Amino acid sequence: MAALIFDKIDSLLEEIKNAHVSDAKELEQWRIRFLGTKNIIKPLFAEIRNIPGDQRKEFGQRLNLLKQTAESQYQRLQSSLEGGQDSSIRQDLDLTLPPGSLQLGSRHPVTLVMEHMIDIFSRIGFAVAEDREIEDDWHNFTAMNTPEHHPARDMQDTFYLKGSKEYLLRTHTSSVQARVMTTQKPPIRIIAPGRVFRNETISARSHCQFHQVEGLYIDIGVSFADMKQTLQFFAREMYGSNTKIRLRPSYFPFTEPSAEMDVWLGTETATAKKLTKGTGWLEVLGCGMVDPNVLSNCGIDPDVYSGFAFGIGIERSAMQKYDISDIRLLFENDVRFLNQFTSVL
Repeated sequence: MAALIFDKIDSLLEEIKNAHVSDAKELEQWRIRFLGTKNIIKPLFAEIRNIPGDQRKEFGQRLNLLKQTAESQYQRLQSSLEGGQDSSIRQDLDLTLPPGSLQLGSRHPVTLVMEHMIDIFSRIGFAVAEDREIEDDWHNFTAMNTPEHHPARDMQDTFYLKGSKEYLLRTHTSSVQARVMTTQKPPIRIIAPGRVFRNETISARSHCQFHQVEGLYIDIGVSFADMKQTLQFFAREMYGSNTKIRLRPSYFPFTEPSAEMDVWLGTETATAKKLTKGTGWLEVLGCGMVDPNVLSNCGIDPDVYSGFAFGIGIERSAMQKYDISDIRLLFENDVRFLNQFTSVL
């Protein structure tokens, strides 16, 4: 029995070494026979149980040689065919023709705005922190002072993974803040840019996916005034040196007190009117002092440390910056739209 198996290996080895194909179709048939998922070599590995113990080492070595020879022969046959094709192509190639122009790509407007925001905050000491988009419930909600059955969860209609109530597509990059706070000691000064997901109706002003840049600063003696000054600096760098802002009281479960910041766009253009619903003010971010419960949840002593956090919507800033009237244009991958940003720095 063992001798027959060894003879079959020798026969296949000889067949592989003498292989010849004339076209791609024959090459594919050869590959399927010797290297496909149901190739002729694979059943031989199961025959090891029929090989005497003192011959099994030799059997394994010869089988491995057979498989390696098949793989190298396939590469040789493939190269031989491609070499023949290349030579025919080279015969028809006119080297005197002028080269064709290369089409330039472009960075997405969301990327351009995100990089601009990162640059602004990096100049005042904020480091970039990034993490997973599929998050667990604790880092996304509970750590952020939003335990199970908390009514604030209704503010964010969440995409949970199929069959799970534990894992979800993150609804904000606050989950990155939670991971940083549980792994680093203060002082902490980070921004967390990234994509987030919420089950919202898609319209000209909202989408089920969008991007944020969230910020977090925790240290001894951090105040609301520090936050206001930081956001004033950001607004003037982002929208112009004469930019006016306003802070309105708001509610977020992870900050107290909380506020929303608007920038004045005016109502002179149709786009500004549409973005601001005719008020002239565009909401660009939410902010507030980090709730002591959040600090405690993440292992930071709220009696020693304080901090502020903020979250900026990138799409709205991109729409304002590039006079885009419909947020859906940012996600449709229309080349005619994206080509307009080819030369934008």
